[in-house]
Amino acid sequence: METIGVEVAQAGHDLSVMGLFLRADIVVKSVMAILAFLSVWTWAIAIEKSLMLKSLQGKAKVFEQEFWSGTSLEALNQRYGHNPNDPFGRVLAAAMRDFSGYAAAKSAGAEANRELTKLEGGLGILAIIGSSAPFIGLLGTVWGIMNSFRSIAATQDTSLAVVAPGIAEALFATALGLVAAIPAVIFFNALSSNLGKYAVKLEGFVDDLSALAARGN
Repeated sequence: METIGVEVAQAGHDLSVMGLFLRADIVVKSVMAILAFLSVWTWAIAIEKSLMLKSLQGKAKVFEQEFWSGTSLEALNQRYGHNPNDPFGRVLAAAMRDFSGYAAAKSAGAEANRELTKLEGGLGILAIIGSSAPFIGLLGTVWGIMNSFRSIAATQDTSLAVVAPGIAEALFATALGLVAAIPAVIFFNALSSNLGKYAVKLEGFVDDLSALAARGN
């Protein structure tokens, strides 16, 4: 182990994260930059969607409590439907525009679908990052290994001092791919689960409105 350390030190190669990035060629640098951007983008989407869903869940809980407390639909529409700032209020407003059996059900259902489609925005990006980031990292890995072989061919030397920098670049690119992909997959699954629970509540509200409209209430 001491011999290995001496060889690397004598080679003068900086194997820190910044050192690996700075000594990499343009292809590997591009891969690393793309993966770093994707990682930041993943966290930005996850934080924004998590805060938004948490807020909507809180509003939905308050709305459902009022809905099941016996408050009339007219009173609820006055409070939530005239200037709706969440999906439940917009669904109620859509249903109340023409509150008769089929029309109310159709309007509420269409509005609920539009709201859920908007809420799903960003999840597709997480899915793409989760599936593609490892392959982008693999590109950097392959290129780094090719650089190692070129160094061996140029120097006719297979010592660790010659091979280590290229292998380190390759492994670093792989690591960045995983750093971007793993959180993206976790956040996608967690947010999809939370959004699914919210969708069940919203669709249940649509069914309740449809039933009330069918009874003429």
